[in-house]
Amino acid sequence: MDWLEESKIPVGKWIANGFDWLTDTFGGLFDAIDDFLSEGIDAFLWLLQAPPALIIIALFAALTYYLQRSFGRVALVITCFLYVLNQGYWEETTESLTLIFFAVIFCMGVGVPIGIYAAHRPKFFKAILPVLDMMQTIPTFVYLIPMIVLFGIGMVPGLVATFIFVLPAPIRLTQLGVSQVPRALTEAGEAFGATRMQILWKVELPSAFPQIMTGLNQTIMLSLSMVVIAALVGADGLGVPVVRALNTVNASLGFESGLVIVAVAIALDRMLRVER
Repeated sequence: MDWLEESKIPVGKWIANGFDWLTDTFGGLFDAIDDFLSEGIDAFLWLLQAPPALIIIALFAALTYYLQRSFGRVALVITCFLYVLNQGYWEETTESLTLIFFAVIFCMGVGVPIGIYAAHRPKFFKAILPVLDMMQTIPTFVYLIPMIVLFGIGMVPGLVATFIFVLPAPIRLTQLGVSQVPRALTEAGEAFGATRMQILWKVELPSAFPQIMTGLNQTIMLSLSMVVIAALVGADGLGVPVVRALNTVNASLGFESGLVIVAVAIALDRMLRVER
């Protein structure tokens, strides 16, 4: 089998040459994107950190009640965030929430339209399915290498890597929801003379809303799962103490920060979960 190894396809070299070309050709564009995203991240982070933590927690509680109409869920959200505050991880939590916020904005903003289009174009969905599988199968650490090359270190490469890893979730769930809309509903809309856009907004999206919200929930959870990975490229947040604990073999710090991540995940899940 030596002949097979000697004729190795230089995939790695091709990819390296591709990124070298990108940085040489569009280096200014990537710098501009990095500056734009950094300013947005800093602004949103200021909104979370400038007011007292209890005010932000109260706003989260109000949002939970508005969305869920459940005092039980409100109490659970408040308890989770008070636990975070008690453990002294509020600043790291706001940094992770900022990363999650922008990841959700970009993933849902791109994923939902693609999912809708894929639901109406089965051949298109079949064509992109292998790409979606690859995006979620490639180890997340691999995404970090090109992000460092293109954007350096900091929050932006962590955000972009999170976007690539999480994007398939809203695409798949939106496509599933829209494609499962009962044919009778769309036929009724057509019978009353509704246009394609009216059917989309008044029939398909309301019917697919639970699946789309599930996609939102999965986007948040997957983004939160990336905080540790993002910390390896200099992104601030709850992943930093976890990485520090790993490097120093500090079990107490690792479990302490890990349980804080769990508390944040529970709070966000109960805040935005839609019961069918």
